[in-house]
Amino acid sequence: MRFEGTENYIATEDLRVAVNAAVALERPLLVKGEPGTGKTVLAQQVAAALNTQLIEWHVKSTTKAQQGLYEYDAVSRLRDSQLGDERVKDINNYIRKGKLWEAFEASEKPVLLIDEIDKADIEFPNDLLLELDRMEFHVYETGETVQARQRPVVIITSNNEKDLPDAFLRRCFFHFIKFPDADTMAEIVEVHFPGIKKRLLSEALRLFFDVRDVPGVKKKPSTSELIDWIKLLLNEDIDPETLRQQDGGKLIPPLHGALLKNEQDVHLFERIAFMARRERT
Repeated sequence: MRFEGTENYIATEDLRVAVNAAVALERPLLVKGEPGTGKTVLAQQVAAALNTQLIEWHVKSTTKAQQGLYEYDAVSRLRDSQLGDERVKDINNYIRKGKLWEAFEASEKPVLLIDEIDKADIEFPNDLLLELDRMEFHVYETGETVQARQRPVVIITSNNEKDLPDAFLRRCFFHFIKFPDADTMAEIVEVHFPGIKKRLLSEALRLFFDVRDVPGVKKKPSTSELIDWIKLLLNEDIDPETLRQQDGGKLIPPLHGALLKNEQDVHLFERIAFMARRERT
């Protein structure tokens, strides 16, 4: 099983090496990078490339590690017992399988995505150490031990909102997705918009990277925002000459709502544009 990228996902050489190394070592692949650099999509494309099932566990601030294994619904069982429901005789009716359980019992080697692990409590990663190491866990209510039929390909993403425990990091193969350079970004755009005019692409990328380089930008536009912006440029039939006349450090880009995502950055560009106009008069 080797990942070489897909026709819908441009994977750099170092990213391909990281994915295949994690698979070979049978270690979780911990992927970090700016939001919008394709961390979540990576898992989807690895599953597609390996022609296997993708199981997604999207972590929230309230998510507990136990939920990934299973949950026992004691409240429902109590209610059913009061109603005389025959289901209460079998405790398995009240065991809800989590995403890890689903991955462990898959008939073919799946890809398990644990998305944005840094959103959860700091103890969340440590609570999964044993299960990810041994690929098994115990169900106390039934007395059974659930073992993985085969070790899933585990991809864990983080936006670096908080530091992860050292004990957890030691068990992972780590990769940081660098922000794509202009050439790689051009390839990514070509995947989404085959046949896009070279001049429009060149001017859009120049302006996009100019915006990212403006000092003081709080939320730099990401790959996904560039794709949205170019889609709008094509939809509105914006001429490349219009973009060529723009300067990311002096004028607000057309359809800037796709690139600038908070009022501080919009006000920053408005101030820069105002100062540029004053200098010209």
